[in-house]
Amino acid sequence: MNKAKKIDMTTGPIMKNILLFALPIVLGNILQYLYTTVDTLVIGHYCDYTSLAAVGTSSQPVEVLLCIFLGIGTGVSILISQHTGANDEKGVGTACKTAISFVYLCGIPVSVIGWFMAPVILKFMDVPDDVWQDALLYTRIVLCGAIGNIGYNMNAGILRGLGDSKASLYFLIVSTVVNIILDVVLVGTFKFGVAGVALATGIAMFLAWVVSIVYIRRRYPGLGFTVLPRGIDKGEMKMILTIGLPIGLNNSLFSFGHVALQTLINAQGSAFMAGWSIAGRVTGLANMAITGISSAATTYSGQNFGAGRIDRLKQGQIVIPFANGAITLGFGLIFVLLRFPILSLFSQDPGVLALAGRNVVIMLSCQWMYAVFNSISCIVNGTGKVRYTTLINLMMLWAVRIPSAYLISRFIGGRHLMFCFPISFGFGMLCMIAYYIFSPSWKKLMDTELQEDFNT
Repeated sequence: MNKAKKIDMTTGPIMKNILLFALPIVLGNILQYLYTTVDTLVIGHYCDYTSLAAVGTSSQPVEVLLCIFLGIGTGVSILISQHTGANDEKGVGTACKTAISFVYLCGIPVSVIGWFMAPVILKFMDVPDDVWQDALLYTRIVLCGAIGNIGYNMNAGILRGLGDSKASLYFLIVSTVVNIILDVVLVGTFKFGVAGVALATGIAMFLAWVVSIVYIRRRYPGLGFTVLPRGIDKGEMKMILTIGLPIGLNNSLFSFGHVALQTLINAQGSAFMAGWSIAGRVTGLANMAITGISSAATTYSGQNFGAGRIDRLKQGQIVIPFANGAITLGFGLIFVLLRFPILSLFSQDPGVLALAGRNVVIMLSCQWMYAVFNSISCIVNGTGKVRYTTLINLMMLWAVRIPSAYLISRFIGGRHLMFCFPISFGFGMLCMIAYYIFSPSWKKLMDTELQEDFNT
């Protein structure tokens, strides 16, 4: 198997490897940000703010249906990183074969289910009448191209598990350029509105999937990676689902929780919806390091777990979350200072800008807690212990964030909804730190030097 461009997390300086692995992912996140930001800019330039609100609120139901499969892709990444750490090339190949088949098995049903469920979910979200038609159109078109999104993310997970984080950056460069061109042509020239943005997104993600297939076949010929499915290995599928399904269900329920939260946002009117949407452009830009470092943490944990390097897990479990929190806080403070020049790129409405600016300050002053929480969760997930992290994720949303949002909306006012985020972030961070300190299972793993002694 070609080992070029792969990072071995079992040796060398921890943070150097983490940052080298994370950098392409962060650059990819910037491209994804550019991807979605161009959508917002084009809609904002050629359409009114109700179209902005439609695109913003439609992203939630799309995530509900796709996130479960993204979680399973994470399961594939973790399993492959463990096989890679154990130098089990046969296991890597079998996991890849199973993942290919799974993409086709799920892609079409997601599109069909999404088409019929979209109006039900949007109705549940209480989408205003002036936003409804565009929101429904956008949601249905994007979900029709779900197989491209699922396929790309599955292949990106395979490559991360192998230690190759640069490849996804190449795919995103291609898809971002295509998306920008199609946005301008379909919306600016042909006046397709939100339908044009949705078509551009679907086509670009499908192209990213195709490019990822070509790359893996050429770069890693030893994997025997095929274009079409060639069967599912029951043992590998069981392992992938055991690890990935809880993560995927958690992601999906988390996104569904955001749908529930979106109902409170929508109740404040389309101007508040637009302000919330463009604030997400700034907070997303400021927090790109979280995803990159957390993805690196998963691969780091999986490879060292597979190799039996518990000594490095002991070091990484402290160093990585601390670094992620510090980096996130630093970027957050910078973007708080720059919030209004950035926000003004999306809207000139004074009311929208005021609401968005306050949202940015509150979110970015507390996002470092989420970075710490997410890093610890990814380190634990990398060892295959996903039950506790899944439970805390669900509690953070359903037992803390949503109830606090409803209480804030009822007793303080809907314009202060964003305060539910720092409350939930603090809860999640404290729970994961407590897992490090008090969990018998984690203590047993950390006190063991050989992998075969700590299978629990």
